Amino acid sequence: MKRIVWLCSCVLLLFSSCATLNVTHPGLGRVKKYDFAHKDVPASFNGFTIAFISDLHYKSKFTEKRLRGLVKTINKLHPDLLLMGGDYQEGCQFVNELCACLSEIKTPYGTLGVMGNNDYERCYDDIVNGMRTHGIRILEHELDTVRKENSRIIIAGVRNPFDLQANGVSPSTNLSPDDFVILLTHTPDYAEQVPIPNSDLVLAGHTHGGQVTLFGLYAPVIPSAYGQRFRSGLRHTTAGIPVIITNGIGTSRKSVRLFAPSEVVLIRLVALQ
Repeated sequence: MKRIVWLCSCVLLLFSSCATLNVTHPGLGRVKKYDFAHKDVPASFNGFTIAFISDLHYKSKFTEKRLRGLVKTINKLHPDLLLMGGDYQEGCQFVNELCACLSEIKTPYGTLGVMGNNDYERCYDDIVNGMRTHGIRILEHELDTVRKENSRIIIAGVRNPFDLQANGVSPSTNLSPDDFVILLTHTPDYAEQVPIPNSDLVLAGHTHGGQVTLFGLYAPVIPSAYGQRFRSGLRHTTAGIPVIITNGIGTSRKSVRLFAPSEVVLIRLVALQ
């Protein structure tokens, strides 16, 4: 198994920070920042920043005004790359508007995403076509290579992580142990249920951070087979692979959040060389 060399979780958390956004961007609770250090991060990617969002559920509590605030917020962060974790819509009639607005997020290395369970249940073709029209690539058990100078990092996107019979072999399987690989999946459970060799960091959503919690410490309902373990934040698989789970942006079922603020995750890569 690939040996992971990174700052231990307690140190990594010391380097992470959260900030409440300016009230000019209503409906978004915070930007949660991480510094992620790893030996496989190429020197040319030192300081490279990745914005990660998931679970927009547009339109739910996440309205058009809040979507435009999200676009402004991410653009002000100036990330190098935007990654998206799925569950984009709460109705097919909203897809074109959503894709057009997301295309206004400008990053030097573009936008990549995967699909969530909502997106497989409805509007699949609309979302794929809408994203493609606006220059956003959806990774369906596919890889995308981000190149900088003479180096690269790889984004491995998981297709429908709830269908393990069809997708139970990770897209990272045949990659080199020397590559820096980010596995992008809608649910964190996939990283525990399936071997994900050569993956250095997993990004996931789906849980909404519990959406409604008791003072941010416990959520009565979490859509994960592992309960509180994969609720939110920096966690680890049994194999020791770090997983960053975002609270997401929108809401589902009930249009309410309590001690589980909506968030943009911002990750700064640190080369250990």
